[in-house]
Amino acid sequence: MEQAARQRIDKWLFFARIIKSRTLAGKFAAGGNVRINSEKIDQASVLVKPGDVLTITLERRILVLRVLGCGQRRGPAPEAQLLYEDISPKPVAAGEAEPVAAQREPGSGRPTKRDRRKIDQFRNSDDDA
Repeated sequence: MEQAARQRIDKWLFFARIIKSRTLAGKFAAGGNVRINSEKIDQASVLVKPGDVLTITLERRILVLRVLGCGQRRGPAPEAQLLYEDISPKPVAAGEAEPVAAQREPGSGRPTKRDRRKIDQFRNSDDDA
């Protein structure tokens, strides 16, 4: 019974839809991108059980997930979301203020195409005189 409550990390990442394929999940886990209860793993055969906390380093973000159960198959997304609870820290400043594009005074900066045509026309008229 205890063995049924555990699952390989590569299978779990695949069933929970964190990684697209089981092969990639195995390489991902073996690459040292996953921590189980703050311990770095280097094998895809490490077993996870409900209650374990996974720290997953993806390209642009870090996920912290609590394992709630082991999957039987790679089902639809709502079924996969039942396997974990997302306890990732939320960015503090991201929700408070949206970044605003820098404002310039009119006429400063690079000229528009229309402005360049006017400048060229003005320069050419000086050469004719």
